[in-house]
Amino acid sequence: MLNLGFNLLFGNIPPQIGNLSKLQYLDLGNNQLSGVIPPEIGKLNQLRRLYLDVNQLHGTIPPVIGQLSLINELVFCHNNVSGRIPSSLGNLSNLALLYLNDNSLFGSIPIVMGNLKSLSTLDLSQNQLNGSIPCSLDNLSNLDTLFLYKNSLSGPIPSVIGNLKSLLQLDLSENRLSGLIPLSLSNLSSLTVMSLFNNSLSGSIPPILGNLKSLSTLGLHINQLNGVIPPSIGNLSSLRNLSLFNNRLYGFVPKEIGYLKSLSKLEFCANHLSGVIPHSVGNLTGLVLLNMCENHLFGPIPKSLRNLTSLERVRFNQNNLYGKVYEAFGDHPNLTFLDLSQNNFYCEISFNWRNFSKLGTFNASMNNIYGSIPPEIGDSSKLQVLDLSSNHIFGKIPVQLVKLFSLNKLILSLNQLFGGVPLEFGTLTELQYLDLSANKLSSSIPMSIGNLLKLHYLNLSNNQFSHKIPTEFEKLIHLSELDLSHNILQEEIPPQICKMESLEKLNLSHNNLSDFIPRCFEEMRSLSWIDISYNELQGPIPNSTAFKNGLMEGNKGLCGNFKALPSCDAFTSHKQTFRKKWVVIALPILGMVVLLIGLIGFFFLFRRRKRDPQEKRSSSANPFGFFSVLNFNGKVLYEEITKATGNFGEKYCIGKGGQRSVYKAELPSGNIFAVKKFKAELFSDETANPSEFLNEVLALTEIRHRNIIKFHGFCSNAQHSFIVCEYLARGSLTTILRDDAAAKEFSWNQRMNVIKGVANALSYLHHDCIPPIVHRDISSKNVLLDSEYEAHVSDFGFAKFLEPHSSNWTEFAGTVGYAAPELAYTMRATEKYDVYSFGVLALEVIKGYHPGDFVSTIFSSISNMIIEVNQILDHRLPTPSRDVTDKLRSIMEVAILCLVENPEARPTMKEVCNLLCK
Repeated sequence: MLNLGFNLLFGNIPPQIGNLSKLQYLDLGNNQLSGVIPPEIGKLNQLRRLYLDVNQLHGTIPPVIGQLSLINELVFCHNNVSGRIPSSLGNLSNLALLYLNDNSLFGSIPIVMGNLKSLSTLDLSQNQLNGSIPCSLDNLSNLDTLFLYKNSLSGPIPSVIGNLKSLLQLDLSENRLSGLIPLSLSNLSSLTVMSLFNNSLSGSIPPILGNLKSLSTLGLHINQLNGVIPPSIGNLSSLRNLSLFNNRLYGFVPKEIGYLKSLSKLEFCANHLSGVIPHSVGNLTGLVLLNMCENHLFGPIPKSLRNLTSLERVRFNQNNLYGKVYEAFGDHPNLTFLDLSQNNFYCEISFNWRNFSKLGTFNASMNNIYGSIPPEIGDSSKLQVLDLSSNHIFGKIPVQLVKLFSLNKLILSLNQLFGGVPLEFGTLTELQYLDLSANKLSSSIPMSIGNLLKLHYLNLSNNQFSHKIPTEFEKLIHLSELDLSHNILQEEIPPQICKMESLEKLNLSHNNLSDFIPRCFEEMRSLSWIDISYNELQGPIPNSTAFKNGLMEGNKGLCGNFKALPSCDAFTSHKQTFRKKWVVIALPILGMVVLLIGLIGFFFLFRRRKRDPQEKRSSSANPFGFFSVLNFNGKVLYEEITKATGNFGEKYCIGKGGQRSVYKAELPSGNIFAVKKFKAELFSDETANPSEFLNEVLALTEIRHRNIIKFHGFCSNAQHSFIVCEYLARGSLTTILRDDAAAKEFSWNQRMNVIKGVANALSYLHHDCIPPIVHRDISSKNVLLDSEYEAHVSDFGFAKFLEPHSSNWTEFAGTVGYAAPELAYTMRATEKYDVYSFGVLALEVIKGYHPGDFVSTIFSSISNMIIEVNQILDHRLPTPSRDVTDKLRSIMEVAILCLVENPEARPTMKEVCNLLCK
């Protein structure tokens, strides 16, 4: 025996070692030996154990090693050995342990490795091996550990691996393996570790893997697996780590997950999973890590999560979750990371923050969180990252945030915060990233921000900060990006900014800054871009790359030799001559303006006197007259319409409903219109209420959108009152869905486009119109389709303008089956009426008929709800492809979000559009 391991030996292994002919045990491991493995070792024919691991050996494995017929442990790992694995190793029939891992070996795994029938451990991991895994390995009946990870192996996983009944650990991860997971792996009943992650495996997860009762780690992440998570996975009672993230899995999280009582890590992120999070997750009381981010999960986070007091890291970001998050979190003293961003949570963040004593990261950005920032958040003293951006948070920034001494990233942008930045912020000396942009913050920028010496990003843009830029910014020598744009900052740009030696980007645009730009900017080597546009700056532009690449329009007093600015010499001359000439120019112009105003006033006074009598006569008979955007003569067009409809005869009627009928009018010009004529009794006397006609005219004259019916004009006189719109050949959604032949021609892609079109129209009405418009009667009969199946929302008779200072109370409107449930107890008009109706409509388009009872039962059983998409689809169409099915499932999930009983918890139509775009 020669044991020299764990020393500080260096240099080469002497070839004379081959003279130790009776040596049985040689351990030179864990030293600093270099050079090659001497071939003389092949002479040690009595050797049983050879350890050369953790050195700096290079070169190849000598083929003569294959002559060591008695050897049973061969350990060459953690060196720089290269070349191919010599096939002579297949002669070592007594070999039990072979460790060649962590080297630079290349080429394929020799087929003769299958001859090593005594082998119990084979570790070839972390090399550069390629080719396929040889099927001959199935001869290794005693093998309990097979590690081939971190190579470049390709091809399928051989099914014969399922014959290795003694196998305890199988790690084939981080290769280029493809194909299906072999069903035969379910035969490995003693297996504790199965790591197949980071390959290109496809197909579904075999349900039969649920037979592996001894399995403690199942790593299938970062592959191309699809299909559902099999419920049989709940049989893996010993499982501690389950990683399925970054695949293409869809369907629901099976409630059987709750049977995995030993589970400590559960990772499902970046798939296409949908449905609700099962309450059974609350049974996993040993869970430390829970990641379900980047899926299509919806519904509330189960309250049962309060049982998981061992949780340390949780990620639910980028889903469609909603509800009150504080009901699911509270008693989690070990929680260090919580990401709830990019969901639809509609609540306050009223946690018991004292219970989050270890929380380091809290991200709730891009939700619908409202209310103020709770002062108690300062009790989470370990907090390092706090992101509440893109919500509806209002109020002042609580001074208690300064208790977060470990804070290095604070993002509160895109909210409705007001007031000033607390002066005490200067004590947050660990802060590196501060974004308070797009709020309503005011007053001056506190000088104490200059004490944040570790800051590398500062964004205070799009607020109402006034006064001057603090000179104390000169101390921020690590700051690389500073954005103070879109405020009302005044006075000069302080030259102290030039001392910010790491500054790369500077945005001071859209302020009231004045005076000259400091020349010291020319000495700032790090600055690569600057925006000083739309201020009141004057004088020469500094000669630097940043200004050559930057923006500076909107400053009338600047000069220089680039960006089409006047030269500074010409600019100075112009200013001198301007003072001399302005009086000569201004006085004649002023006289002309006064004369012109007088003439215009006289003209309008004369014209009004001439026309008043005629207007009084006509207004009583025709209060509206005909409005046209087609450059037609109103009278001629009126006559052509009445003629084209046979004076509104039944022959030309294409639809009736309530107080109006719709006619098709084909004019001599070839133009075809849909003419909606209202019953005469709506206008017959003083007690009549023509509000439906008026609403539609007022609404349609205000809006222009590709997914809203195009309005051409209206007429109201003693004989007729009608509205003229574009004619859409395919008619209403109702007509198409009720006609089997037409419905069969209405493809899945066309249906999805119709749903998105209606969503875009409603988003436009709610968010782009001022004031916002609520349609109040979204239904399939009021969505028309053109020849290309493009959706056009019509019938604005019940539309309501939401005036900002009005209570917006109104009478009942809408169609039974589409009307929101809150109409039973309130008549206050809100955009959420339309959101609910849209949800019903979207399901109707997918199902092919009104969803009816499905809508009423959705939320009564939401905890156990499983939506089998194929059971809900319109069966008159062919079964959609997998990709289309996934898209339809996503649309259904969005539709269900719109049907939440609490109107405040429903998404806005803008959010609906964003979700549909995903």
